[in-house]
Amino acid sequence: MMILASKSPRRAKILADHGLSFMVEPTEADEVSIPRAPKRTVLVNAARKLKACRSLHPDASVIAADTIVWFDGRIYGKPRDLEEARSFLRELSGNTHSVFTGVAFCRPDGPLQTAVVESRVTFRKLSEELVARYVESVRPTDRAGAYDIDESGDLIVAGYTGSYENIMGLPMEPLSGWLQEPDICSG
Repeated sequence: MMILASKSPRRAKILADHGLSFMVEPTEADEVSIPRAPKRTVLVNAARKLKACRSLHPDASVIAADTIVWFDGRIYGKPRDLEEARSFLRELSGNTHSVFTGVAFCRPDGPLQTAVVESRVTFRKLSEELVARYVESVRPTDRAGAYDIDESGDLIVAGYTGSYENIMGLPMEPLSGWLQEPDICSG
């Protein structure tokens, strides 16, 4: 059995789109934000989520992830409310930022495997009207950086480099190697 330790519908969609069989088990692990350390932040948070899920399901393979936006020396996690979401979008407007996702994976009785993937995203110059319309239609308070490239992303994103799935919240690049055993991915 494989478990996705996340409540993110985007992460579940990515795994399902890759034909993987899994259960969803959201975790309530405390997340940290380590100043000036985006890679360490996402690795620590992904590992905490995995360990919280692992304690409930010791006989399962577990995948956990954490995604943040990094711009101008600052970590942008999930906004607290719609006003903070609008503020994030104003700050990212017309600029290029990094999206970091830490991924953690562990088989039963196996070692913890971790990786960090970085993508770069460039935003269009956003008008105040567009920011308000985007926030009201997408309501991105459950998304790092207050946006979703897969949901109306074309309105705000001018371009990106790197993994699209990473920007969505779950890069498959490291996972594909870890999930090679057939019993992990079937039934």
